[in-house]
Amino acid sequence: MRVLKPILYTAFAGLVFTGCKSISNLPVPQGSDVAIIAVAKKTPLTQEQKNTWGHLDLVKDSIPGMSVDKAYDFLQGKKSVTVVVGVVDSGTDLGHEDLKDVAWVNTKEVAGNGIDDDKNGYVDDIHGWNFLGDAYKENMEADRILQNPSLESPEIVAEIQAAHDIKVGNAEKTKTRFEQMLSGVKGADENLARHFGKDDYSAIEVAAITTEDPSLLQSIAIAKQMFGFGLPSLAQAQEEIKKELDKSIALLNNEYTNYRIGDNPEDINDSPGYGNGNSGVSIKSEAHGTHVSGIIGASRNNGKGVNGVADNVKIMAVRSVPDGDEYDKDVALGLRYAVDNGAKVINTSFGKGYSPHKEWVYEAIQYAAKHDVLIINAAGNDGKDIDVERTYPNDSKDLITEVSDNVLTIGAMSSSYNENLPANFSNYGKKNVDIFAPGVQIYSTTPENEYKHFSGTSMAAPSAVGVAALVRSYYPKLTASQVKHILMNSGVKIDLEVIKPGSQSRENPEGELVPFADLSVTGRVVNAYNALQMADRMVNGKK
Repeated sequence: MRVLKPILYTAFAGLVFTGCKSISNLPVPQGSDVAIIAVAKKTPLTQEQKNTWGHLDLVKDSIPGMSVDKAYDFLQGKKSVTVVVGVVDSGTDLGHEDLKDVAWVNTKEVAGNGIDDDKNGYVDDIHGWNFLGDAYKENMEADRILQNPSLESPEIVAEIQAAHDIKVGNAEKTKTRFEQMLSGVKGADENLARHFGKDDYSAIEVAAITTEDPSLLQSIAIAKQMFGFGLPSLAQAQEEIKKELDKSIALLNNEYTNYRIGDNPEDINDSPGYGNGNSGVSIKSEAHGTHVSGIIGASRNNGKGVNGVADNVKIMAVRSVPDGDEYDKDVALGLRYAVDNGAKVINTSFGKGYSPHKEWVYEAIQYAAKHDVLIINAAGNDGKDIDVERTYPNDSKDLITEVSDNVLTIGAMSSSYNENLPANFSNYGKKNVDIFAPGVQIYSTTPENEYKHFSGTSMAAPSAVGVAALVRSYYPKLTASQVKHILMNSGVKIDLEVIKPGSQSRENPEGELVPFADLSVTGRVVNAYNALQMADRMVNGKK
């Protein structure tokens, strides 16, 4: 999170490094503090640009991508090593046409024989491990704490109870609001489907409609609102609204279901090897891990779907994140599993507001640091300042001091090089968000050989993971800490006044303008070309 700022970093910036020092001990140059002067794109993005904007170049394309295509021009003729990337997430469809060739395979294990051949404590873990077993849904951590108050301090329990009481008091109104919203979105979807004569219309097609029909105009307005929330379709919008409606009904009925089976989640030593070797998706809509994986490393230039950022990776699927809040036990053991089985970069695109066993996760982060593994973490999607409001996982017990120097926290940005650059949902923090990366309407893989646009810091983190994997692949002598600071220091400096995420409201629709530099440690956005150039200078001593 925080940039380490010893005087050495500044003193050695710009020097030509020689072989007299171990590369792993070299300080990372500070990078340029000069902001790029670029002209914002005036015309709407083409469909191709919408699908690839995160790879484009700000100067060349007027789109604030990560200069991935430019990076590959720089890499021509250079050799790489394979980097294993652990995706601690929901289930991942590694049989997808664009992922099957980059799936990590545990060659020490014999598939389907029911034996722990490699003696790592996990039976038949061919492509990773599933810590959730057959479960899909889970409760929110706050609800689990209310059911078992011994998990947290009396102060935290009281805070959760007070918030719960307010939600229960508002549940009837909330239920009615979601019912009305669901009805409106369903009607708009049906109306637009009739207009187009198909169910799979796009946001671009909706925006292009010219009509004076009041009913169709209302449907267009509803669709634009849903697309503006980052939802890829009105069908997906209905699914998300239905989830919120179900939560309101459960609140009204005082319902609580204990989904956990197979182990005690409050005991990290209970039932070692719980779960199973099926790290794939349990249902088609469990798409998050698949989407994240495609952003990182979908097979490049195979004529299918999308190009991942990194070209020589193997994706290890670690299923630890359900539909609901993850357990600290699954996160901690998932991180350790990825480390123990060779991951050099780990993606953690998930988060929650309470973490009763946060120490287990901190210890796992430190374990990863000890084994030179970089963890890249999504900042969260609440539009809040996480220097003030806690979100988990994080790498600081007091929101000031890091437990280790191997975690990079990522905010989400859009393709708009203007006041709308930061995603309106992204968390931010001058101390606790390191840098921003593309995370709005990112096109990637989804289960059963499909592709969709998703938005979230969940998409920004794997964008950065892909760059980190590229650096570790082409410059394997660099440490996890060095790669972290290379991504931070080489990012493109942004000198813009932007709308602070979460500041827009009905009362203040314009939001609050702040310098982009105030939203993160670096005031930068990740750039693959710059990162590789900086790595090359460190390793090869070239200016």
